[in-house]
Amino acid sequence: MKSFHKYLSIGQVEEQWGLYITTAGYSKVPAGEVYPVDKDHPHTHRFTWNKGRILNDYYLVFISKGKGLFESDHVPQTEISEGYCFFLFPGSWHRYKPQMEYGWEEFWVGFNGYYPQSLMQANFFDGHHPCIHVGLDQHILSEFTKIIDTLQEGGPGHHQLISGCTLQLLSLVYRASIPKEGGQEDLQYISKAKFLLQEALDADVKMTQLADKLAVSYSKFRKDFKQVTGMPPHQYHLNLRLNHARELLMSSSLTISEIAFQMGFDTVFYFSKLFKKKFKLSPQHFRDKYLQTVGGD
Repeated sequence: MKSFHKYLSIGQVEEQWGLYITTAGYSKVPAGEVYPVDKDHPHTHRFTWNKGRILNDYYLVFISKGKGLFESDHVPQTEISEGYCFFLFPGSWHRYKPQMEYGWEEFWVGFNGYYPQSLMQANFFDGHHPCIHVGLDQHILSEFTKIIDTLQEGGPGHHQLISGCTLQLLSLVYRASIPKEGGQEDLQYISKAKFLLQEALDADVKMTQLADKLAVSYSKFRKDFKQVTGMPPHQYHLNLRLNHARELLMSSSLTISEIAFQMGFDTVFYFSKLFKKKFKLSPQHFRDKYLQTVGGD
């Protein structure tokens, strides 16, 4: 995924909706790169590590790779790594950065409104404990990806769509903050595998290489993965790619060829064959049927 961010204008409709988004994005910061990168960000959001920053809205930041530091007026300097989310609260001083030797990849969404304010006032999330280990949760990655895809596409109602994704993110982070009961600890690495597969929608992943990355034999990985998900890892990943292709057919103006290559399929013919096998319609017929449905024909 390429780095992307956008700042949104908020009108009366967005405020009345109850939860509105002010900004969202994704940034990949390689090891050794200076942080933060201020390019294209408004002056209200720029900061240095020495001075820190105070913002006027709530923010949720998710670290999907790498390692860094976080500090706020309520929290001493704390190390954060992949699988951590942290909140920024309005009027609260804070600073954060990746460690130079690691770099990191970060997703973020800024939001406000009377609904998130009521959640914060009810102490669902606490400024004194803003860092939450959510793990490499594929659902969190999926919601951030939907927000970015929707912002890139634009169109009527996109504010409300990304508000829905943000509410889902808050629900997922809250669930992760609830103490868990023991059990199946030995299969927790499958959650990381699902996250990595969700992250690689644009490629045909070699499952033996993924097993090596997870430090487990391929036979054990395949057996455990099927036990947890009900299907082999390759089929699981193919379903993710085809489902995302279906979403692009419905929500974007990309051509069939562009979608096929964006999803990492070698040829349009191969993509169409797999798509038709799963959804019983070719990609073009699926799109035509969907457009007829939403058009009311």
